Amino acid sequence: MAKKEHVSETPATALLRAQGVAFTEHPYEWLEHGGAQHSAQVLGFDPFAVVKTLVMEDEKARPLIVLMHGNRKVSTKNLARQIGAKSVEPCKPEVAHRHSGYLVGGTSPFGTRKAMPVYIEETILGLPRILINGGRRGYLVGIAPQVCVRLLAARPVRCALEE
Repeated sequence: MAKKEHVSETPATALLRAQGVAFTEHPYEWLEHGGAQHSAQVLGFDPFAVVKTLVMEDEKARPLIVLMHGNRKVSTKNLARQIGAKSVEPCKPEVAHRHSGYLVGGTSPFGTRKAMPVYIEETILGLPRILINGGRRGYLVGIAPQVCVRLLAARPVRCALEE
């Protein structure tokens, strides 16, 4: 029997455990610029069920998090319109790190350094289970998507674009 690979605790997994959330661990070989498509392929999951955590900011440089399907892009125009902002754009990696406390490629919406509003693509909530970053590059956790609403007060939006 293969030994289960142990992954050390992250702020994200500590929060999930403290809240009593059951999750599965999915470590994989991280690839620079591989993104959710790479992790889905390596782990054998549908990229639609692998959720990206994107740190963005509005026109006043206020940070926010968007949870998006691994094989979709964010329509920043549609997102801005729905959240009452003039514009939204992705943060530069160093700014995203400052807000979240995580390195780009290892950003989890759970256990972030700063509390930020979280928006979730509405269709993610219809999935039975999602894989989302567990707070480290090359490490996803499997959870029910409703956990994002319960723990993060994630608000549903419709801003997905086909890649």
